[in-house]
Parts: sequence; C-alpha cells; structure tokens
Amino acid sequence: MALYALGDLHLSFQADKSMDVFGSVWKRHEQKIEKYVNRTVKPEDTLVLTGDHSWGRKLSECREDLAFIERLPGRKILLRGNHDMFWDAKKTERLNEEYAGKLFFLQNNFAIYEDYALVGTKGYTFEGPFYLDRMGRVTGWDEERARQARKLVNREMNRLRESFEQARKDGFRKYVLFLHYPPTNILEETSPFTEIAEEYGVSAVVYSHCHGEQRFHDSIRGVFHGIPYLLVSGDFLNFHPAQVLP
Repeated sequence: MALYALGDLHLSFQADKSMDVFGSVWKRHEQKIEKYVNRTVKPEDTLVLTGDHSWGRKLSECREDLAFIERLPGRKILLRGNHDMFWDAKKTERLNEEYAGKLFFLQNNFAIYEDYALVGTKGYTFEGPFYLDRMGRVTGWDEERARQARKLVNREMNRLRESFEQARKDGFRKYVLFLHYPPTNILEETSPFTEIAEEYGVSAVVYSHCHGEQRFHDSIRGVFHGIPYLLVSGDFLNFHPAQVLP
C-alpha cells in the first residue's frame, strides 16, 4: 500500500478547453494520466489529486471528468483547485454523500492513510502584480490585491486549523498537508502555510498549481526546516504520480 499525489489534471471531456496551447507536454495528456496512473497506482493504494480537476463550471459539466477520475485505480481523494468552479466549499459534505465509495472531497475534514491524517485545503499565494526597478528588485506591489490575498490566506488557514484539530481530536499525531497553491510565493521564504506545517510537525507538504518550466521554482521544493515539500503539478511530473509515503 502506498500514498501518491498528482495535480492539475485539467480535464475537459464536456468543456471546449484544450490544454495543447500550453506546450507539447499537454498533448493527449488525458491518455498520459490514464496510462501512468494505471501503471503506478494499485487498487490498494491512495491517490490524492491536488486540484484543478475539471474545466466544467457546474457539476453537470464535470460528470464525465469525475467519471474518468473514478475509473483510475486506488482510492481517490480530491482537493479543491482555483479552477474547480463546480465545487462550492460549503457543499463539500453533499459531494461526499453523492460520491460515497467512489471519490472523497477533502475540505474542512480529513482522510486517513494508515496512521496518518491527510489534511488539505486550496490555500492561496499572492502572485502579484509586483513592481520592479530596472535591476529587477521589488519596489512595491498592488496593496489592494495584497490585502485581499491576506484575507484569503486567513480563510484558508482557518480551514486548515479546523481540519488539523478534527484529526487531533480523533487521536492522530501524524499528518500530511496537501495544498493546491504553492505554500510560498516568489518573495517569501516562509508563510502561514509553512508555519502551520511546522506547528503540527507534518511529514510532508504536497502542492501543485505551478505550470511551465519558468514556474517550477516559484516555491519550496525539497526539504525545508526538516519537512519535505513536493511539487506534483501534472506537467512538472509529465503526469506520473509522485509517491508521498510508502
């Protein structure tokens, strides 16, 4: 039994949204997902998909995308991404009821993998605009947008803390933290998300959202303050699931 993760499937079986314009790695990417997940993930394994599952804006426009995910091997756990418009955070319980035994939607709750609690939320990072001088140094930023970003970070932190505390109340002391957005932006060494990871002593932080080679280094990768940080964006992994835990 193993725990795997993969993000940003960007499926569009019912939506007219091709990803091919974003580079050759996206050519027939649905076939890659199916091929590599089936090659790697066994029925007894767990696969966490870290957001941006479907381009459909309503649940009725995502049914075929979710059915595709259902057919993948293993237990599938889904995290909310910034493009998952079909998923209202307040209706997560309803989604879990509808897809019980097929998919689990991770939001304001936790999932179990052996003696670990899997905790996750969409997260948020302020991505700009940053104002640069001629030397490329940051001289300021859009304060109104930065203020909104801080508000969203606080909301996501509250959701995370609630999920951690639910797991702790149920006796869990080992955790894996999943985010859609990266834990830090290009200006940050640490963030509230890295701080909560250290506070609860998580075994790993797993995230996605960063697309294209120029974005793969936007946040933490590797071990930071004793915690492994894994980027699992689909195009970064060429759609091969990454193993998080054995």
